[in-house]
Amino acid sequence: MGLTIDKILVILVIAMFLLGPERLPGYAKKLGELVRSFKRMADGAKDRLRDEMGPEFEEVDWKQLDPRQYDPRRIIRDALMEDEREALTAQRKARAAEISEARRTRVAAPGTAEGSAINFDEEAT
Repeated sequence: MGLTIDKILVILVIAMFLLGPERLPGYAKKLGELVRSFKRMADGAKDRLRDEMGPEFEEVDWKQLDPRQYDPRRIIRDALMEDEREALTAQRKARAAEISEARRTRVAAPGTAEGSAINFDEEAT
């Protein structure tokens, strides 16, 4: 999606035909000045931000704040997966409580006297 060398060459060839060889150097110079001014503006903004934030500036993870990383499909998928994880966690907790309760209760085994009970592990049976 970005500018590759092939795309830049195509743009230059089209510019040569549209502008002509006489005017092309002047427009190239203006483009260079424009790019340099944008770079100076960006550097100035970065310096001001560094001055205002102080030492915290170096601790910020700028890649995390890049808006290009936010894919709406991924955000929705992660939100749905989070709901499913919460439901699974709730089910596991309920199952663990059931198992814990079953371990606490004693079940009378066949052939034993009434009132005596044996502990057994439901998961093993």
